[in-house]
Amino acid sequence: MPLAEPPILAGKDESVVAATCAAHGLTRAEFDALRAAAVEAKDVAYCPYSKFRVGAALLPLEEQHRKTTADGVPAVIKGCNVENASYPVGMCAERVGLGAAAAMGVTKFKALAVATDISPPASPCGMCRQAIREFCLSDMPIIMFDKNEDYVVLTVNEVLPMSFGPDKLPPPGAPGT
Repeated sequence: MPLAEPPILAGKDESVVAATCAAHGLTRAEFDALRAAAVEAKDVAYCPYSKFRVGAALLPLEEQHRKTTADGVPAVIKGCNVENASYPVGMCAERVGLGAAAAMGVTKFKALAVATDISPPASPCGMCRQAIREFCLSDMPIIMFDKNEDYVVLTVNEVLPMSFGPDKLPPPGAPGT
């Protein structure tokens, strides 16, 4: 039985955004920073072949990795899609963002935003869902913005149910490894 499509939420409706923030433990400043950074990253995507621009923004979970800009805006880690003439070599925005974060020592996240130029919004591909699962808790929100900044929000578990992650592996040196 096919799953029902999640609702597209009005990104310009203050009460809808406030409800999203409350439901997922985000401040309005964090939500706005995620949206702005995902759109900024999308704007610099390197996609000369598909012309399908994608930007991602990650909000670190741990306080020691959370910073703010000079004007008090929460700093997030950005990624954009990067294509290659050898198509399989291209990288999606979400994985570019996760790689940039890991290179900075950040491996746990409070939220992820993705922005595209289409409506309804696009969700992360299967490979990105698995990469997201590596670093994110099952209840972490993934906020997917469309070209109008309307959005869908789903948790990691909702986009990748029954997932396989690091917690499923036996400890190093355990019998059978």
